[in-house]
Amino acid sequence: MEEASMKANQFSAKKLTRRVLIGTLLAFSSITVACGSDTRVSTECTQVVSEAPQKIISLSATHTEILFAVGAGEQVIAVDSMSNYPSESAGVLTDLAAYEPSVESITAYEPDLVVIGDDFVGLAEQLTAVGIKSWVCSAPTTLDEAYAQIEDLGAAVGHSDEAIALATSMKSEIDAIIAQAPALDEPISFYHELDDMNYSVTSNTFIGSIYAALGLQNIADATQGDTDYPQLSAEFIVSQNPDMIFLSDTKCCGVTAASVAARPGWEVLSAVQGGGIVELDDDVASRWGPRLVEFVQVLSDGVNAYLKTLS
Repeated sequence: MEEASMKANQFSAKKLTRRVLIGTLLAFSSITVACGSDTRVSTECTQVVSEAPQKIISLSATHTEILFAVGAGEQVIAVDSMSNYPSESAGVLTDLAAYEPSVESITAYEPDLVVIGDDFVGLAEQLTAVGIKSWVCSAPTTLDEAYAQIEDLGAAVGHSDEAIALATSMKSEIDAIIAQAPALDEPISFYHELDDMNYSVTSNTFIGSIYAALGLQNIADATQGDTDYPQLSAEFIVSQNPDMIFLSDTKCCGVTAASVAARPGWEVLSAVQGGGIVELDDDVASRWGPRLVEFVQVLSDGVNAYLKTLS
């Protein structure tokens, strides 16, 4: 009974975290749109680093993965509560919050560098005020930006050669996967589900750009809203009748192919009837670090499996 209760609490926490993340993305997206049609989110990394740091705090799950992948794991003294990979990071896991960071909690660790993803609250400026250096880099919008970000972080922590090697290897593998993608006689439409409230992504996002590289057609692009993370209505999704559905809410929200098929009215969807539902790992599908190759491969495998059902 106690174990079941614990699992339920963990599930609720994951769901709440996903809600906070999507809410933050929506707020930031609305702000950039409000600033004018020519406004673009800069993906260039900013840093205040003069020499290789030895006491790093990572407040970004993606960048935690990168740090360990380039050999900087021994320099990391603390990671935020969402940094659950690789397994070595468990030894420095803390309750530090990436989206609601506390300067006081951070300074208690006496870091010489804090790695930040999207800095929605001006954390870098607050850290500078108390004499702590930071490296800040928001989510990329293209694969090339993701590779460049890996190299940038590697250089900032004294592992430039390893980072370049990692980025080069990832690019080679991903290019090969995309090159091997089958030519489509007709476009395959899809719906990427962020959570069980039908939030999705357009092709303007990093995730969306990967689907586009594989030649897939995003139903979310047909929305006319002011965000690249639209909440789609069930009626809209049914009317668009996607060929495939990719679920990136299997861990946070417990969504499965079976539960999607059981949604009222969804049983008529081509994706449901044709076996075109792909269950993704939430974390792999939302991060642009070393496991990006795995994400692209899973998408490609899903498309190939779907095409086989048509032949």
